[in-house]
This record gives sequence, structure tokens and C-alpha cells, in this order.
Amino acid sequence: MAFDLEEQEQLETLKAWWKQHGWLVMLAATVAVLSVAAFQGWRYYQHSRALQAAALYDALKNAERDNNGKRVREIAAQLEGGYASTTYAVAGALASAKAGFDALDLPHAKAQLAWAMEHAKEAEMRDVARLRLAAVLLDEKNYAEALKLLDAKPADSLSSLYADLKGDVLVAQGKLAEARNAYQLALDKSDAKSPYRGVIQLKIDTLGEPK
Repeated sequence: MAFDLEEQEQLETLKAWWKQHGWLVMLAATVAVLSVAAFQGWRYYQHSRALQAAALYDALKNAERDNNGKRVREIAAQLEGGYASTTYAVAGALASAKAGFDALDLPHAKAQLAWAMEHAKEAEMRDVARLRLAAVLLDEKNYAEALKLLDAKPADSLSSLYADLKGDVLVAQGKLAEARNAYQLALDKSDAKSPYRGVIQLKIDTLGEPK
């Protein structure tokens, strides 16, 4: 009998606790369920957007193969407008910049490369965009701004290209001794098996012996 009374008291205590705090338990459970659902929904949304961006980028690559620069630029604009956080958008901007450069639309090329620099999450892609922008500035004879970009420290895989382009800018400025140093650095940083080493060496030889 005592056991039954004790059990009854525990039951009444539990009921009282549930009446007072049960809604908190239900709220916590609901929040947990909704959080899981929201996370799964976000993952699905992100995956869906990635697939859409990939499909657009495939279309852009097809346009590149067809030498359809206008279409390349249109698709790149779609990627930048709707999928700016993806790598596809940055790659699209680089392709759009090339299309603009090929069409002699340097303002477009510069704008696209600047956009790629701003939005690239991968350091190497940002370095590629910076290198190409410096090349466009060289083409515009904007040597000072080109050198500012090339003074940045790039990924090791691009250090030779940075030094080589810096040499080109310095040659255009008539600073041949500095250009020779830049080309020598480019040669030193290049892969021993790279066929481009011959081009760099030719640039050094063309400058003649140091005075």
C-alpha cells in the first residue's frame, strides 16, 4: 500500500511538472525538428542552385567553342546575377573578360576581371584574374596600375607568370635593367620542364648584356 502511495505521489509530481514545463519540452522538440528540416532544405536548395549554375557554365563553354563571344557574355551575366557565390560565376567572368578583350572591348574586360577578383573565393583564381587585368592595363599603356597589381604576391604556381608580365611592363617603360631582373626571376621560378622557359630566355637575350 505504501508503495502504491509513493508511486501515486511520483505520478502526481510528474503530471504537475509536465503541466508547468511540458510546453518547453514540446517547443524544444519542435525547434529541433524544424532546424533539421531547414538544414536539409538549405542543402537541397544549394545543391539545386549548384546544378543550375553548372548547366549555365556548360552552355557558356559551348558558346566559347563556337566562338560566340556575345553568348559567352550573356551567360556570364546570368551567372554573376543569380549565382555570384559559386565558382562557376567567377570562371564565367574570366571567360567573359576574354570575350571582351577579343572584341577589343577593354572596359568590359577590365570590369569582368575586377568582378572576378572581388568575388573569387579561391586565392589562385583571384591571382589569375589579377594577372589578366594587369595584361589588359599593359595593353592600354597604363603601366603604373599594371605594376601595382603585379606587385602582389601570387600563388607559387603563378609567380613565374607574374614576373614575366612585370618584365613586359618594364620593357614598355624603357626600364631594361629592371626588366632583365624580372625576366630572370621568371626564369628562376619557372618549372624546369616548362617549354615557356625558352620564351623567357629569348626575352632576356633580346635585352642584350647588362650595361
